[in-house]
Amino acid sequence: MKINIKILSVLLITFFFSFNFVYAASSGGDSYDQQDLYKQGKKLVQRAKKQEKNNKIEKAQKLYLKAYKKFEKAHAKDKKNPDILNYLGYTSRKTGNLEKAEIYYLKGLTFDSSHLGINEYLGELYVQTNRIDLAKERLAILKSCNCEEYKELKELIENK
Repeated sequence: MKINIKILSVLLITFFFSFNFVYAASSGGDSYDQQDLYKQGKKLVQRAKKQEKNNKIEKAQKLYLKAYKKFEKAHAKDKKNPDILNYLGYTSRKTGNLEKAEIYYLKGLTFDSSHLGINEYLGELYVQTNRIDLAKERLAILKSCNCEEYKELKELIENK
């Protein structure tokens, strides 16, 4: 009888730890996948920017499209993440879909109205579409941040 209790105890402990491990892995998987997709997308954007600087526009466009697909999958797992929405807007804008870009930026601002990247990139989109007054509104939001986003948008508006 003592042997059966020991075996039963070992089996119960093993089952308990196995169940917790499987539960933890399955419940955290979506978050990990979303973060992994986001990181992969960011790396693709960085590569695309380098291609743009080297005037390899076609290669940059392909990388932006790949990045967009990564961000789109990440967004499917986390609909309220302003960072993902920012990059969805950015990659849409870089591939010429300005209407979709604006939608993503504006949606991102509903979750974080002071998001530096979204405000800068939305301002850039407004400059690109000759809506300078709206770009200046984005600039005003960035004014107190003393950040690179403010400086870059200000320079773009002044050079328009």
